Amino acid sequence: MFFDVVLAFLIFYTGMLLLVYFLQDRLLYFPFKEIDANPAAIQLPFEDVRLATSDSTTISAWWIPAHNERAVLLFCHGNAGNISHRLDSLQIFNRLGLSVLIFDYRGYGASTGLPSENGTYLDAEAAWRYLVEVQKKQPEEIILFGESLGGAVAAEIALRHRPGGLILMSSFTSIPELAGMLYPFLPARWLSKFCYATIDKIGSIAAPTLIIHSPDDEIVPYAQGRALYEKAAGPKEFLQIKGGHNEGFLVSGELYVQGLNHFISKHWK
Repeated sequence: MFFDVVLAFLIFYTGMLLLVYFLQDRLLYFPFKEIDANPAAIQLPFEDVRLATSDSTTISAWWIPAHNERAVLLFCHGNAGNISHRLDSLQIFNRLGLSVLIFDYRGYGASTGLPSENGTYLDAEAAWRYLVEVQKKQPEEIILFGESLGGAVAAEIALRHRPGGLILMSSFTSIPELAGMLYPFLPARWLSKFCYATIDKIGSIAAPTLIIHSPDDEIVPYAQGRALYEKAAGPKEFLQIKGGHNEGFLVSGELYVQGLNHFISKHWK
């Protein structure tokens, strides 16, 4: 009887491991195809842009110029939704005098293809090229901003180029490390097909860096934000906000806005 129970458990556990391994893409990426609104809904003029990646994927993006531009922000969003769900952030950035290019990863919104780790990097590369080659922005004018998973994407582009600055909000150290914390009952570190290892890159990024995280974050542990800050090469700053993973920047209000403004004022206009 005992061995039957053990055998049944092992079969169940092995099946669960196989399920997790082969469904990782669906556990990591939550793309929404429907565009609910655009910047015109918040009275922001914008240009609807299509970007071509090096592997012939078409990426949907919005270019939102700011009046009296202080700097340019390349926005790498998180793993769920699409660019139409970031209007609150776009409004804040515009208030701060930042022109913004926000894009959807492949498989998100109007972008073609299916998301993958390397694919998200190629998508961000296409966005970077647009700013430099089409909008004629100098690298030192560009701030790479990444929220959650987008932080790992922004860090990769910052490593390849030399932007004016890097901002990571509610971001993790790596997928294997995050999975190990979220699923301690699974050998998640060994099962993970994804890396997104920002912790291995941030010490080699030569740009002013701002790490933003909340102790109330229920998805990405606050300790991972602190670990990124400790590993960052600097010059670096840490902004502690309030609230949960997705709404913390809104809950924090002026604490968040003034923290961004302080960082921008220190390194740009």
